[in-house]
Amino acid sequence: MTASGSVEQPVADNEADGVSSSADLAPVVGQNLRRMRVRRGLSLERLARASGVSRAMLGQIELGHSAPTINVLWKIARALNVTFSTLISVRPAGGTSIMRRDEAKVLQSRDGKFSSRALFPFDEPRRAEFYELRLAPGGCEKAEPHAPGTIENLVVSAGAVAIEAGEKAYRLGHGDAIVFEADVAHSYTNIGKDETVMFLVMTYADAIDAGAR
Repeated sequence: MTASGSVEQPVADNEADGVSSSADLAPVVGQNLRRMRVRRGLSLERLARASGVSRAMLGQIELGHSAPTINVLWKIARALNVTFSTLISVRPAGGTSIMRRDEAKVLQSRDGKFSSRALFPFDEPRRAEFYELRLAPGGCEKAEPHAPGTIENLVVSAGAVAIEAGEKAYRLGHGDAIVFEADVAHSYTNIGKDETVMFLVMTYADAIDAGAR
């Protein structure tokens, strides 16, 4: 815990600049983050140290004043040992769900070249998640290691991409697919002249704590 009256540091530029996820997702993420942090008995300071996200930024997210980037959300999810969808879930829901493209909640990277659209309803945490990923020409998205046992199964539906996972690199074109262990640092780089479109199934290890269930 921080000492009473301590001065809160300003938000780091690499966390605040260019944040561009759906505005209506910010309060959902904020509520979920605060609930899980309090449930675990964590102060903002302790969570900041565990996640590498500044205390000030975490506070803004909890208040719904800041919509975090994809990379920041992954850092928080890993520090809390929860699935990504745990942070963006709106509960309860059930039955059949239709996700209209023009109503989609799209998360973007800081530079706007990488976007991720969830192809599953934000109703509850899941062991497997399905995403549409888009990467602009020249774009490169670097991802922190996910929780141990996390697997990514990705197929390229348009364009070309280079994927680095740990110390290995792979080049994929239209129709190519890959399955790799994502509990190491990894990245996606558009190596073509057109936008790269990919579909990703993220599977978490059974042992992960869904937290908000």
